[in-house]
Amino acid sequence: MPQENSAAKVLHHLKQDILTGLFAAGHKLKMNALKERYQVGVNPLREALSQLVVMQLVQVQDQRGYRVCPVTQSELVDIYDTRAHIESLCVGLAIERGDEAWEAGIVAAAYRLQSNAGLLQADGDLQAWEQLHQQFHYAIVKGCGSEELLRVRLDLYEKASRYRNLWLRHNAGHGAFDVNQMEHEQLVTAVLARDLEAAKKLISKHILVPSQVLQGLL
Repeated sequence: MPQENSAAKVLHHLKQDILTGLFAAGHKLKMNALKERYQVGVNPLREALSQLVVMQLVQVQDQRGYRVCPVTQSELVDIYDTRAHIESLCVGLAIERGDEAWEAGIVAAAYRLQSNAGLLQADGDLQAWEQLHQQFHYAIVKGCGSEELLRVRLDLYEKASRYRNLWLRHNAGHGAFDVNQMEHEQLVTAVLARDLEAAKKLISKHILVPSQVLQGLL
């Protein structure tokens, strides 16, 4: 496999392992263990790690190696406050610009999410639920019609992933997800009714929930 392809592959998998919490904040990333896990050589692995340093997911430890970046309250609040503003902007534009196909996509995504609520049990597949959750919210915002805005949103979504996965694990099997589902239903109702102000308020409040919960845990 060409080195650039190998580096891209390990970047994708290592990034996902960090975002989903397989490698927790502060975890020391040992080269030998990473080489074995991803079946790559040192050069593509170092290239991938260098890119993750730029993404602020990995930090260099005084020439002694690499560690997963810590999670902090200040970063948590900054990311989620920014996400709430961007998501609200996307939802508002989607309501103004979305067509009937957009509406149908929202209804379908909401149904898939609700019908798979069993994944949220303590022994459920939280990452499978999170994929459906992501698809639900994307079904709403993609009606905004701005590829640039959606790219900014995706970048923020990825930055928030480590924190969101902490929130998911903290709430697994608890009643917090009942409230989460109720918020989804309220959001769908407001969006399909083209109630701009209600939808923007609902999405901002919804986005900020993990931040508010985790501030007491970090």
